[in-house]
Amino acid sequence: MDYKSIFKLVSFIGITLGIFFLSDILIGVIYKESFNTFMIFDFIFIFINLIILITLRNHTITLKIRESILTVNILWILLGVAGAIPLLLYTHVSFASAFFEAISGFTTTGATIYQDIESLPHMILFHRSLMHWLGGMGVIVLGIGLLSVINPTGSLSLFKAESTGIQMEKLTPKIKDTALSLWVVYILFTLTDTLLLKFFGMNWFDAINHAFSTISTGGFSTKNSSLGSFNNDGIIWTTTFFMILSGINFLAHLKFFYKDNSGYKSEEVQWYLLMFFILGATLTIVHTKIWGDTIYDASKHAFFTIASVMTTTGFATVDYGKWSQFAIAIIFIAMLIGGNAGSTAGGIKVVRHVIIFKTLFAEFKRILHPNALISIYIDKQNLKERVLSTTFGFFFLFTMTVVFLSIYIYARGFDTMTSISGAIAIVGNIGPGFSHVGPAENFSFFSDIDKLVFSFGMIVGRLECFTVFILFSKAFWKKF
Repeated sequence: MDYKSIFKLVSFIGITLGIFFLSDILIGVIYKESFNTFMIFDFIFIFINLIILITLRNHTITLKIRESILTVNILWILLGVAGAIPLLLYTHVSFASAFFEAISGFTTTGATIYQDIESLPHMILFHRSLMHWLGGMGVIVLGIGLLSVINPTGSLSLFKAESTGIQMEKLTPKIKDTALSLWVVYILFTLTDTLLLKFFGMNWFDAINHAFSTISTGGFSTKNSSLGSFNNDGIIWTTTFFMILSGINFLAHLKFFYKDNSGYKSEEVQWYLLMFFILGATLTIVHTKIWGDTIYDASKHAFFTIASVMTTTGFATVDYGKWSQFAIAIIFIAMLIGGNAGSTAGGIKVVRHVIIFKTLFAEFKRILHPNALISIYIDKQNLKERVLSTTFGFFFLFTMTVVFLSIYIYARGFDTMTSISGAIAIVGNIGPGFSHVGPAENFSFFSDIDKLVFSFGMIVGRLECFTVFILFSKAFWKKF
């Protein structure tokens, strides 16, 4: 194991993170808040990583797949610690609570331990949103894009270990160029969303924070009632649009910038949009009949809620946990779908559902026609056996993680709905669930041990199971 390469890359990304944290200090300066403690921490953090980087300056990074997997896992733990320290310094919570909040931020889960968000300093509110924004596209992907500074060849294996999706695709000859191009698209979306939110009535601070949370499909808000605090149709529809946009594979957006709209014609995007409209329309009808709202008001909240849950953003305009059981069942389905592979959204991902159902129908055909040669196609491409096995393997690991976490929460004395929805919300990086962890609630009442367990669950979900669980196999640590 090349530990020098691991330490060098971790220190490089640490410096990058420390530089981004300077923007938190800038917010403190603008709003005349006490930023000295934050500044001392950030300078020490940058200095330590800089010493490591200088010490290893002559070492060439050569990450193989094992080093890449270990690096990614180490980075997510260190991101949680680095993100937690400012929370510890300024909000006087326990380390477990701060670590949970930081991991929730970087994994774009959006579950919070704060009961009164509006009482937090602007500097900390921005810090939470910044963690979302960096985690959305991935601090590690950013690190790969900037890795050319210290490693001209880039690192394809690290990109594979961090990126989400069925198959990894690059649109430029070098993976670092693809990573940087994705960040350009990501920034453009963020700027556009910010300007529209400002146009519809948000102040600049709220607009920037909510754009960060929307494009990253994170869900942290600057308000206790989330988007419901603004009661503005323009803000709600704008956020709905950008949540759905962010749930689409960013490679499709990148292709579009190269005047190629083929990414939007993929089966995954078509099924994703179809399910969004079907669930949104169904929830609109149900909500209209039960609550008596107008079609417009019902559709506004219904489509927003489905977009928020399906893309694992976690925003809320109303407490949908109080809606009818039929409505909750529809929202529950959206929780299980997720966004596109290669998007900032979490969850199982639409393409995996498509593959699983196509595989099942193929098995039905094989039963009826035992001698037939039946292949499974996605976008007219024959899927390899390894893709199928990886898909079902992920589905099994995801399901078992949710089951074990559900049992853990239930054994801690909570009701069934809290246990199941809470586990799905944590592993799926959704944020809110139902009952005690509903959209109007928070995770502050859980014990410190619970929060550390949940933090592990969020990392497992963010890294899509394999990258974490492979560390527990003998084969990973065996020398070849």
